[in-house]
Amino acid sequence: MDLVPALEEPLKKVLGPATAKVMAEHLGLHTVGDLLHHYPRRYEERGQLTHLADLPMDEHVTVVAMVADARLHTFASSKAPRGQGQRLEVTITDGSGRLQLVFFGKGVHKPHKELLPGTRAMFAGKVSVFNRRLQLAHPAYELLRGDAEETVETWAGALIPIYPATAKLESWKIGKAIQTVLPSAQEALDPLPDTLREGRGLVPLPEALLKIHRPHTKADIADARSRLKWDEAFVLQVALARRRHADAQLPAVARKPKPAGLLTAFDDRLPFTLTEGQQKVSKEIFDDLATEHPMHRLLQGEVGSGKTMVALRAMLAVVDAGGQAAMLAPTEVLAQQHHRSIVEMMGELAEGGMLGGADQGTKVVLLTGSMGAAARRQALLDLVTGEAGIVIGTHALIEDKVRFHDLGLVVVDEQHRFGVEQRDALRGKGKQPPHLLVMTATPIPRTVAMTVFGDLETSVLDQLPAGRSPIASHVVPAADKPHFLARAWERVREEVGKGHQAYVVCPRIGDEEDDPKKKKSPEDEAEKRPPLAVLDVADQLAKGPLQGLGVEVLHGRMHPDDKDAVMRRFAAGETHVLVATTVIEVGVNVPNATAMVIMDADRFGVSQLHQLRGRVGRGSAPGLCLLVTEMPEASPARQRLNAVAATLDGFELSRIDLEQRREGDVLGQAQSGARTSLRMLAVIEDEEIIAEARDEAAAVVAADPDLKQLPALRTALDALLDEEREQYLEKG
Repeated sequence: MDLVPALEEPLKKVLGPATAKVMAEHLGLHTVGDLLHHYPRRYEERGQLTHLADLPMDEHVTVVAMVADARLHTFASSKAPRGQGQRLEVTITDGSGRLQLVFFGKGVHKPHKELLPGTRAMFAGKVSVFNRRLQLAHPAYELLRGDAEETVETWAGALIPIYPATAKLESWKIGKAIQTVLPSAQEALDPLPDTLREGRGLVPLPEALLKIHRPHTKADIADARSRLKWDEAFVLQVALARRRHADAQLPAVARKPKPAGLLTAFDDRLPFTLTEGQQKVSKEIFDDLATEHPMHRLLQGEVGSGKTMVALRAMLAVVDAGGQAAMLAPTEVLAQQHHRSIVEMMGELAEGGMLGGADQGTKVVLLTGSMGAAARRQALLDLVTGEAGIVIGTHALIEDKVRFHDLGLVVVDEQHRFGVEQRDALRGKGKQPPHLLVMTATPIPRTVAMTVFGDLETSVLDQLPAGRSPIASHVVPAADKPHFLARAWERVREEVGKGHQAYVVCPRIGDEEDDPKKKKSPEDEAEKRPPLAVLDVADQLAKGPLQGLGVEVLHGRMHPDDKDAVMRRFAAGETHVLVATTVIEVGVNVPNATAMVIMDADRFGVSQLHQLRGRVGRGSAPGLCLLVTEMPEASPARQRLNAVAATLDGFELSRIDLEQRREGDVLGQAQSGARTSLRMLAVIEDEEIIAEARDEAAAVVAADPDLKQLPALRTALDALLDEEREQYLEKG
């Protein structure tokens, strides 16, 4: 029989079923290898203790401290009416502060014997407040006794690893379990090719695992960390490089626009010249479309940088070359809007085959889930006959019924709202794989693009078209300074008085049933009120500060026809103020709208606020964005809003956003709620490692696409790309 390799040994065999069950359920650890890759979050030096002075509230903490005082009190209670209840109060200190520990009832006996003044121990528990003082109730603890042969010096200097723990399993119990399996680290297969490892002076993997879990010096930790970061970056980049390599082997039809065709006619109609950025990015796209393997390109551009124009010219080039192009939008409002603006931009070129249509024109059809049966039948017919060169739609485009004559290009708008499976289903509609252009207006820092969209080539549009106006942003502290909020509504009235329009954005709709079972977030509890709702706010504004103005509402649960009618009235200038949810976040283009008030702005993410703000200042008049919040000045939420108000640079904001949220799992595990696959690598801080790993991975895959010479790397890749992730990347 085959022996199971040491690192694949299930934990229940090594640690026993009870501990293994907790590790599997709470930490997602199943094998010896999983446990070895559960790295310490930080290290305590026994000489340098955690500062009790700055303990966080309501978090599980581990502190190393000395018992200063221990007192046993008796008291009367309902369970012990004769004054026989016992409470042990222990005060611990670390030189910087003091902390009270309390134990009750039968739980007092063991600590009463063990926690004598002068004893040092590690304590773990959740910090709470009692009588305005911090305390740990019934903390778990581990006495720190130096063995006789351990001299005081080595004992004080030892680094104690503190592991990411849960209430069910304290850090030192995880530490003990790791000590049990640590000898197996010697058998870890090293995924890095020897030349790469030696060339970069990285320690072998078994040594890195020993040093990360049992370091003797800080230098050991640094060696281990830099090695383990390289592993994560390199294995991930090899996975992506193999995707790119496989894609490059796929056949596709080269699509070159014909001279004096549809594209030329369109360019001749344009009332403005394209920006340098648009011209450069268009050239990159046209070069890709002219090759015989599928383009995979990510087009990221600041809000309003003219991505739609670039995408439309790519679609026209494909129609010119005899193919069809499909544009996929995340919402019906956006699909309708794209359809409207593309038909407007193309004029008679969008009326191919109709009276008054241009000779080299084509049909541009819309396909959404809520269309009437007759319109839908006609659209499907136009697609299958090839009459329609361009189709714009929601995921209704992906349904089985939809057939294309010859699908040559798929443009996906706002990738982050679009599942990988959906992209894949649409791709399967071509006779050969169509070219793919993915657009996003959420600026992505370069390293994140390299990790998340590493199988796509990236183009960036960072110039705004001429004539776009600056947007002034201000935080409105409604709780500290209510008169600021009153002034905000005056500013809206002033903008309307100048003939402009305004948006008011709220976090929720307001017709939701309050679900008693639904858990409230800590913020909601703290606020003691639910987030502001569109329907309530619209009503208050229409009767109060914006009385006399045309106020309408827009949200995701309205009937699509009603939504469309509201958007048309707003676009035509018939409505002064639109009170909406984030349905307006992407793609809504009303150049006359100059002001936006975002209510409860602290409840939106940084990138989302930036996206919303991009809906104003789209014309020649300057834009104004007011971020209304009730959060106190010192809170992290306020700092976040100050950051948004301070810069219009989306790339800068996306860095801030990531630093605050951490990366989540770049391999899409975030979608399944599983743990992050990046344990050591920080996408923002480790920019250089990721860039270098990408180059090394490309070289390795080019030389040996199947990794025949590198079996250990193959094994690491298989571990990273378990079924779910393999599919995620496959469909990337």
